[in-house]
Amino acid sequence: MSGYPHGVAQATRTDPLRVLEEIKRLSLEVLGGLPGTLYGPVEDALKVASLKGDGKSNHYEEQAALWVLRQHQASHVMKYRQQIAQAFDDFRALRIRSGGDVTLRLLDEQQLEYELASGRLNESLVARFARPLDTLQSRLQALSESLRVPAGLNPIGPERLVTAFSQTLQDAQVPDTLRGRLFRHYETELIRLLGDLYARVNALLASSGYGGRVPPRAPEELRRPEGPPPGYGYPPHDAFGAAGGHSPAGFVGEAPARPAAPPMSQQDIATMAQELAQLRSQLHAWRESISRGDVATGGGHAPERPVMQRREMRVDEILNVASLLQAEPPDAFARALAVTGRLGETIRDHLQDGARRLGLNPDQACFSPEEEDAIDLVAMLFDSLFRHNALQDRARRLYARLVLPYVKVALTDNAVFVKREHPARRLLDAITEACEGNDGETPQDRELLDRATEISQRIVADYNEDLAVFELAHAELDAVLAQQRRRFELQEQRAAKATYGRERLGAARAQAESALEERLGESTLTQAVADFLAMPWRHHVVQTLLRESTDQRRHAEAIALGDALVMADRLAGEGRGRELADQLLALQPAIIDCLASSGLDDSAAQHGMAGLVRALATPDTPRRHVPVSPESMPEDDAGEAERRLWLVGDAEGVRHDPLLAERMSTLEVGDWLRLTNVEGESTAVKVAWLSPLTSRYLLVNRRGLRVLVASAEELAALAGAGRLTIGAERTAFDEAMRQVKRHLDRASATR
Repeated sequence: MSGYPHGVAQATRTDPLRVLEEIKRLSLEVLGGLPGTLYGPVEDALKVASLKGDGKSNHYEEQAALWVLRQHQASHVMKYRQQIAQAFDDFRALRIRSGGDVTLRLLDEQQLEYELASGRLNESLVARFARPLDTLQSRLQALSESLRVPAGLNPIGPERLVTAFSQTLQDAQVPDTLRGRLFRHYETELIRLLGDLYARVNALLASSGYGGRVPPRAPEELRRPEGPPPGYGYPPHDAFGAAGGHSPAGFVGEAPARPAAPPMSQQDIATMAQELAQLRSQLHAWRESISRGDVATGGGHAPERPVMQRREMRVDEILNVASLLQAEPPDAFARALAVTGRLGETIRDHLQDGARRLGLNPDQACFSPEEEDAIDLVAMLFDSLFRHNALQDRARRLYARLVLPYVKVALTDNAVFVKREHPARRLLDAITEACEGNDGETPQDRELLDRATEISQRIVADYNEDLAVFELAHAELDAVLAQQRRRFELQEQRAAKATYGRERLGAARAQAESALEERLGESTLTQAVADFLAMPWRHHVVQTLLRESTDQRRHAEAIALGDALVMADRLAGEGRGRELADQLLALQPAIIDCLASSGLDDSAAQHGMAGLVRALATPDTPRRHVPVSPESMPEDDAGEAERRLWLVGDAEGVRHDPLLAERMSTLEVGDWLRLTNVEGESTAVKVAWLSPLTSRYLLVNRRGLRVLVASAEELAALAGAGRLTIGAERTAFDEAMRQVKRHLDRASATR
C-alpha cells in the first residue's frame, strides 16, 4: 500500500500517532475559525439584499436569527473544533465503530433540512476535490495499518467537515433562507481552504513515510475531459487557460483544479466520438434535405455556397467575433426564439455582422462545416428547449442572453452535446429547472428567477473559454434550487393528499347519494322528513364515511337513522301516535348528533328536532314522492379546468387503444412523461401518485404542482393523439437533445 520497496517504508516511517496529531493540529489551525468567520460575510450579504429591495419579506427574520448566532459565536467555534477533534479520535478507533449504539429516530423538519443540505454540500466537495481526496485516503489507510486499527473515515474529508458544521448549528433556530446562505458561505470557505490543507497533509504523510499508492495519472488527452476529444474535427483549442483556473469576476471562491471529475476511459471517449459523429452525420443529411427543399427547415439554415471560392474562418476568429458581440443586448435572439427555425439564421447574421465590424469581409470568408454544425446544434437546442418546456416570456430574454456563450462552447468543446456531466450542460439544466413553469407569483419563485437572470448575466460578463465559469455558476444556482426542491417535494405531497381527499369526498358523496335515492324513491314522505334526509342526514352520512372510514358500526348507525325517520313518517301517517312518540324519543340523541355534524350548536340542534316533531305530529300532513336533488361539488372545478386543457371528450366518451391503456396501467410513481395540451404547449410531468380508490394517476410538473389527474384510458387517448410521450428524459438538456435527434432522424429518413 505504501509505494515504497518492502521493508524500507517501515524503517523510515515516523510514529503514526505523532503524524496524526500533527495533521490534527494543522487542521485545527486552518479550519478552527469556522463557523465564526461566516457570520460577517453573511451579514453583509443580508444588508445588500435588503438594500436591493428584492421583494423578500424575511430579511428581518434572517437578521434577527443571525444576531442570535453571533451572540453564540464562541460556543459555536468551540463546538466545531470539538467535532473535528472527535473525528480524529474516531479515526484512532478510540470509540467503537460498529455502530451498535446508533438508534433509529424520526427527524423533525429542521433536522431533515440539515440532512438534505449536508448531503448536497458533501457531494459537491467530493466531486471538486476528487484527486487529492483519493491520494489522501490511500495514505491515511497506510497510517491506519501502522496504528493497527481498521481504516476509518477521513477525519478532514468533506463528509466529516459537513457533519461538523451541521452538528454545530443543529440546535440553533435558523430560517430556511439563512440556512442556505450559511451553507453556501461555508462551501466557499472550504473551497478556499481545503485545496491548500489537503496538499499540506498529503506532503506531510508522504515525507513521514506514508506515501500510499498515488492514483495513476491519465494520458494528457484523457486528463482534460471537458476539451474536444481527438478526432472530432475541430482545431485544437485550450478551453481552460492556466492549470488550476482562476476566480472569475463576480464569483466567490476559486475555480476547481482540473480535472474535477475522474479521467475518462478510452471507451468513454470512443463512445462520445461515435455519438457525436452520428449526430453530425444526421445534421449533414438534414442540411442537404433543406437545400433540396425536401423538408421544412424546422430550426436551422442552409448555408449559402457562392460561386467564388471563399476561405473558411478559423475558430479563433469566430470566437473573437462572438466575444465582441456577447455583451450586446440579446434582442435579436429573443425575437428569433419566438419563431421556430429563425434562431440559426439570426446567429449567422449576427456573427457575419460582427466579422464585418472586425474587418473580416463575409464575401471573402465563410463558416467551416464544423462551425456550421456548432451554430445549427445550438439553434436547435435552444429552439427545442422553448418548444418542450413551459417557459414564460421573461425566460426568453434570459436564454437569448446565453446563445452566444453556448455557441462559443460548441465551437471549442462540442462534447457538450453528448457528455451529460459537461458543466455548460448542467448549468442549462439548472436554469431551465429554475424557469420552467415559474411565473414569479411567490417570493421564492421570484428569487429563483432573479438568481437565474443574475447568473446568465455573469456568464455573459465572465465566460472567456474557461468552463470554470459554468461550474461555479451551476454550483451557486444548484444551491438555491436545492432549497426549493424540498419545497417542491412538499407541494407534490400536498397535491397527492388534496387529490386523495377530493376522491374520498367524491366517493362518500356518491355513496350517500345512493342511500338517499333508496329512501326517497321508495316512500311518500312529509316535506320536513324529506328535507332532513336530503340535507342534514346526507351530510351526516358523508361525514361519517370520511371521519369513521374504518368504523363500520358508525356508518351502520347513520344509515339506520335514515331508515328510522322513514319509519317514523309512516307511523305518523297511520296515526300511531304512541309508537311515533316512542320512536322519536329513541331517535332524539341520534338526530341531535346528526344535526351537530352539520355545524349546528346544541340550541340550534334542539330547535331542528322540535321542527321535525311538529311536522310529524299532524297525521294529515301532505306526503309525496320527493325527487333527489344532486349536491353541487365545487371541488370538481379544478378537475374540469384540467380536462378542458388536456383532454377531449367526457370521461365515458374517451376513445383509446386498449393496448395503449394496458401500457399506461404499468406506469409507476416517479416515471417522467411529456404532455402537450390542446393549445400545443408541452411540459414535462412526473407520475407523483396512484389513487388506491380510482386507479387514476396524479401528474405534477417539476415544481411539484398538479397538472392533471387522469385514468389509464385517458392517458392512452392522449398518447394516441400524439400528445403524451412516455419515458421523457429527466433533465431538460437531455430531452431537448432527444427531440433534436428525432427531428434529424426524420430528415435522414427522407434522404
